[in-house]
Amino acid sequence: MKKLPEVNVSFDNLYGILIAPIRHKMLMTGIELKVFNHLSEPSSAQSVAGAIGGHLVNTRLFLDGLAASGLIMKKDGLYQNTPVTQTFMVEGSQTYLGQHLSIQNQFWAPLENLANLVKEGPPSTPEDMSSGEMWEQIAVAMANYERAGMAQQAIEIVSVLPEFSSIKKMLDLGGGPGMVGIAIVGSHPTMKGVIFDQPPVAKVAENFIKEYEMEARMEVMGGNYMIDSIGGEYDLVWASFTLNFARHDMDTFMKKIYDALNPGGVFISSAEGLTHERTKPEIMVLGMSSISLMGQDMCFDQGFIADAMTRIGFKSIHSCTLDTPVGPVDIDIGRKGGKL
Repeated sequence: MKKLPEVNVSFDNLYGILIAPIRHKMLMTGIELKVFNHLSEPSSAQSVAGAIGGHLVNTRLFLDGLAASGLIMKKDGLYQNTPVTQTFMVEGSQTYLGQHLSIQNQFWAPLENLANLVKEGPPSTPEDMSSGEMWEQIAVAMANYERAGMAQQAIEIVSVLPEFSSIKKMLDLGGGPGMVGIAIVGSHPTMKGVIFDQPPVAKVAENFIKEYEMEARMEVMGGNYMIDSIGGEYDLVWASFTLNFARHDMDTFMKKIYDALNPGGVFISSAEGLTHERTKPEIMVLGMSSISLMGQDMCFDQGFIADAMTRIGFKSIHSCTLDTPVGPVDIDIGRKGGKL
């Protein structure tokens, strides 16, 4: 009689991956229908259906799916946001991430044709990433992403530096909407700051500087940091997920940063650092896979930025990995010789 095969492993992970796109669809549809706006207080399926113009039975089934996905809670037939969705998914909040997540989701659209990309390679004409309007929209959405925890973590990193009290001027390089620079400068009694990004994005940063009443202490510079001056006489340069554009000429650009610092100045980079032969961290590898498969692999191996700092002549370099909402991030801190 034929025997059943001996099985010593489980296919649970495969099935979990199979249903993961359903959770993704639940989240994105919740954002699209603005469902989370109506769940700050316990609400019935009938109430939510009325608010979004939904079919009663299918609205209830959809809400059950959101609850099964851990995005909302259900008790005694009523639905309510979890602390996470209440904080990040309700429009009007400074930490609303719906727009940011929707933009991120668009970047992953090429994966719909993943088989073709694997078989045929990236398109012969790279996707145009130069649209000022596109980057302006991204910057507006990114402000809430930075306010949702990333800027607060930046303060924690900078405020414990031995040089913190002596910092007079900082640069937020590729600073986008500028919330990180605003947060760092605002955490110090006298520091002044500059936010550098391409001109359409710099205009967005100007608006947030006004919103936070930081006009007397902050300014913006618009340009292409690869070819334009980034200013000088900085005591601190902060660069978060922006050095990727200089990846293929890192030493030249690192020297530009080094020269912009005062003696004793500090350069801090936060970026992905791929390990395990570029297969980990999972969230970084998968999150950047769409851009990489389209022919624009800009990811850093762990230690790449620190090695460039060493070659350029930074006096001391300290590296660590920080847990963030978007995954493990490598922090590299380099110091220029001399004293502030």
